[in-house]
Amino acid sequence: MDKAMEENLWGALENVIDPELGIDIVNLGLVYGVDLDDDGKATVTMTLTAMGCPLAGTIEQDVKRALSDLPEVDDTEVNIVWNPPWTKERMSRYAKIALGIPD
Repeated sequence: MDKAMEENLWGALENVIDPELGIDIVNLGLVYGVDLDDDGKATVTMTLTAMGCPLAGTIEQDVKRALSDLPEVDDTEVNIVWNPPWTKERMSRYAKIALGIPD
């Protein structure tokens, strides 16, 4: 996957908003990695802010929908992982400011 395609994938994921926090999943630091294979299958490795998040299914569907808008993506697999655990330190400066969290 070339750098431009990787940037397109990350850009599409910035359109996925965490419904509880109102900030996109990239700036929240929830996305650990994204890849696209030669067959058009995107794989997103991400976490959630807490285990048992009631909106996990919604976020996963939003990720798939956002990436399906890219013509190069034919299918998307979302891998939810818990290691490394998410912490507020993974958040961008933008997300911290928006949520009123000291940097």
